[in-house]
Amino acid sequence: MFSIGDYIIYGSNGVCRIVDIGPMKLPGVKNDRLYYTMVPCYIRDSEIYTPIDNERVVMRKVMSKDEAEDFIQSISEIKELEIIEEKKRELEYKQAVLTCEPQVLVSLIKTIYTRMEDRIAEGKKVTSSDSKYYHIAEESLYGELAISLDMQKEEVRDYVKEKVEKG
Repeated sequence: MFSIGDYIIYGSNGVCRIVDIGPMKLPGVKNDRLYYTMVPCYIRDSEIYTPIDNERVVMRKVMSKDEAEDFIQSISEIKELEIIEEKKRELEYKQAVLTCEPQVLVSLIKTIYTRMEDRIAEGKKVTSSDSKYYHIAEESLYGELAISLDMQKEEVRDYVKEKVEKG
């Protein structure tokens, strides 16, 4: 169970801060279940309610600062995804994003980056699917790292790049 004030990953909503735990305080809703009330860090004017025992959506604690630093050091060792069937590429992208796991997101980012570079070198356009999932993966990964490292999300990409290049 998480505590009030914790930052967690909550599925596709990304990083959320838990602001309350208790029964729903809405008319017509039974008071026999406990809910997390969460505020997404990167979605303005939004509040999310979910049962504390929700198993349908990924909920996990955000990495600590030390875990984030160790993770960044390991990025160069993370391999690209192996996409065997081209027709299932977008499905594989979607499944990777739904894991909400930093290692999988880095694999996805590396895979799509390489594919985009190859397509551009061949004189082809970047596909909308590649652009979409590249953006989603970056937003999710950098959003978590920003909270863990106490940085602005916009600063994280350059910070990670610099750390990875130094090795």
